[in-house]
Amino acid sequence: MGYTPEELAQNIRSRLQRNFGRTPETASPELRFRACAMAIFDLMGEVSQPAAKPDDKREVHYLSLEFLMGRSLMKNSFNLGCLEPLEKALTLLNLNLSDIAEEEPDAGLGNGGLGRLAACYLEAMTSLGVRATGYSLCYQFGIFVQRILDGEQVEQPDPWFDKGSVWLSTRADDAVKVSFGGNVSCRDENGRTHVSVDGDVKVLAVPLDMAVNGYGREETNKLRLWQAKSPPDDAIDMGQFSEGHYMKAIEREAMAGVINKVLYPNDNHLEGKMLRLRQQYFFVSATAQSIVRRHKRKHGNLQNFHRWNVIQINDTHPTLIIPELMRIFMDEEGMSWDRAWQIVQNCVAYTNHTILAEALEVWPNNLIEMLLPRIWMILCEINRRSLQMYWEAYHDEARVSQSAIIWDNQVHMANLCVYACFAINGVSALHSNIIKNDLFKHQASLWPNKFHNVTNGVDHRRWLAQINPRLHSFICDVTGDESYLSQPAKMELLAKQTGNTDLLKRLGTIKQDNKTDFAAFLQKTRGIKIDPASVFDVQVKRMHEYKRQLLNALHILYLYNQLKDNPKADFLPRTFIFGAKAAPGYYVAKRIIRLFHSISAHIAADPVMKSKLAVVFLENYSVSLAERLMPASEVSEQISTAGKEASGTGNMKFMINGALTVGTMDGANVEIAELVGPENVFIFGLLAEEVDQMRREGYSPLPYVAKNPELRRVLDMLSNGLSDGVDYSDIVNSLLIGGYEGPDPYFLMADFDAYCVCQKEAEAAYRDAEGWNRRSLVNIAKAGFFAADRSIAEYALNIWNVPLG
Repeated sequence: MGYTPEELAQNIRSRLQRNFGRTPETASPELRFRACAMAIFDLMGEVSQPAAKPDDKREVHYLSLEFLMGRSLMKNSFNLGCLEPLEKALTLLNLNLSDIAEEEPDAGLGNGGLGRLAACYLEAMTSLGVRATGYSLCYQFGIFVQRILDGEQVEQPDPWFDKGSVWLSTRADDAVKVSFGGNVSCRDENGRTHVSVDGDVKVLAVPLDMAVNGYGREETNKLRLWQAKSPPDDAIDMGQFSEGHYMKAIEREAMAGVINKVLYPNDNHLEGKMLRLRQQYFFVSATAQSIVRRHKRKHGNLQNFHRWNVIQINDTHPTLIIPELMRIFMDEEGMSWDRAWQIVQNCVAYTNHTILAEALEVWPNNLIEMLLPRIWMILCEINRRSLQMYWEAYHDEARVSQSAIIWDNQVHMANLCVYACFAINGVSALHSNIIKNDLFKHQASLWPNKFHNVTNGVDHRRWLAQINPRLHSFICDVTGDESYLSQPAKMELLAKQTGNTDLLKRLGTIKQDNKTDFAAFLQKTRGIKIDPASVFDVQVKRMHEYKRQLLNALHILYLYNQLKDNPKADFLPRTFIFGAKAAPGYYVAKRIIRLFHSISAHIAADPVMKSKLAVVFLENYSVSLAERLMPASEVSEQISTAGKEASGTGNMKFMINGALTVGTMDGANVEIAELVGPENVFIFGLLAEEVDQMRREGYSPLPYVAKNPELRRVLDMLSNGLSDGVDYSDIVNSLLIGGYEGPDPYFLMADFDAYCVCQKEAEAAYRDAEGWNRRSLVNIAKAGFFAADRSIAEYALNIWNVPLG
């Protein structure tokens, strides 16, 4: 499989000449990247998926509103086994692979862990031989590019598509139409209800396919991204145009295009809510039509649809595929309600990713009824039948209301998933217990066998071997070969070497070299200078109060005060590194970002802190930036309020690169701690059940502040403002007085002292270099469990009923 370096060089040269009229010497950096991408794309075409046959295995359809794919040039080259030939080919052309790779934008198809997980899973499915297609929207401007101006987050459009579309193939012949609004009429004829919709607005959904290759396999899967357009006969109103009303003439085309402009438009207003609902329905309707069309081509009819297809919905965003499938099966294919429902119930599964009320989507009845009148009718019938069943089972209004799909003029999407899907899974052992025994406890009492756990996993080929070649070589040397790339459980062999002092020293050298590289990268690309001799203590994740970046900030100010009081103390130099985007409408999250910049400036301006304490905020944190940071990180901050984080995947990526976790017993941290043992992780804070008990009993943060003068001192610093004069009394008031959620809803005050103690334990451990490296080796060895391959194998066996290989 693949080309020689000479063949690749010739292909790249030919692409530059044929497509752009340039030579390697005269081409711009962007054109060099495009030519390289085209050459790799050609190579991927030689190992494309064979045509499906009617007796082929069941196909998985993985629906996620996010697929955070990152950059594709290096990843595709790695999986194809041609990374080294590509580098040599470019050397023959007097070009540098690293420089060309930097020209590629991160694909703007996601935001956080949800999208990174989906990307990892699609790669793992391909590597394991699971026939699968991912589905999402093709966001023209991503979520946003984060710029920091005077410490404040400012959102700018992300123009990734201009360059990133080189990996996409338009499939215009697979386009479908999606209907919004209109008037629904029904008539009974020959025992069948015929449904028609008049006055609706149709939007054309055009698929753009991205090939996804697996490691060492000839088959590929694909990610299908939907682009919204007006149908050709409705793209322009010629009458309006002729009269000079040009904007009015193209209004429908513009409104259609808005659907896939950005990910997660601000929904703090009605227009934003309507756009989000349009996005979600456009996404699932196009996907459902595509799946049904393909199935009919292969198998002739839909009676066996559930035998050949399984649809996995990643969080509640794709939930409307349930009533949409019902609409297609009944209105277009003539099935009875009972038969259509039987098929839907046997082919759709749901992954829950949160217990946060704000993320368990609900939609106002009138919004769905207005935008999706036929879907509203189907939802009402599903709700009627479910309520009848729940009343018979519970005989209790409180239980019925908590399980209902439609209640209090709202549609509860998670409850629809639980009622309709044949399987529901959480994404860590703790989280799965919470959704079964608390969040959906009433439904679980009726259908206990529906509920499963599949702990998240990451693409270890990308997040270790590709981005950390030094550590990859280390693992290959210790285990004897590269077989861990396809058998991650073999990483366990590293644990036998914890007594080998030479290997521990080598591991420490690898980490230090990676730190030096990252420091040089920051200096070169961002003008930020950090000390590679200091501890790299890292917290990078979506900005949210429950993730408790604010707790980290309070601890940094505590350290500042300790050092200020005793400048000659034996202080372990630390660089705290943060990266996070806040949702555009999330005021508190934006204030916390502002606070980090105030703290950073305050510390940088104090000569006492020089070479001892520093805070760095990484603007516009992304997959490609994470690939630089993860190998260099030493302390992984996973400090969410216990019971709030479903799983996390950043914790796994840090772990697999040898960072040690400072964290709560939350999400997958629980399983990390169980695997590595308490001596190889730093755990602090309240347990989930303790948080719940304190909340029930009426938690007050004031006693914790009263008995801790150092905490009070830190809060006073925020209230009075730091050296930049910005007043953060609003943050202090939210902790001590509170709003609609009450004071300190995420228990920072209760966990502050334990966090400080835990940090001191981590500091003491770090001072013992050999002991730290031993802990690091154990973490790497045990991280094989968190490979996405293991997760996908569990889905395939326990939920999807599909074979591997």
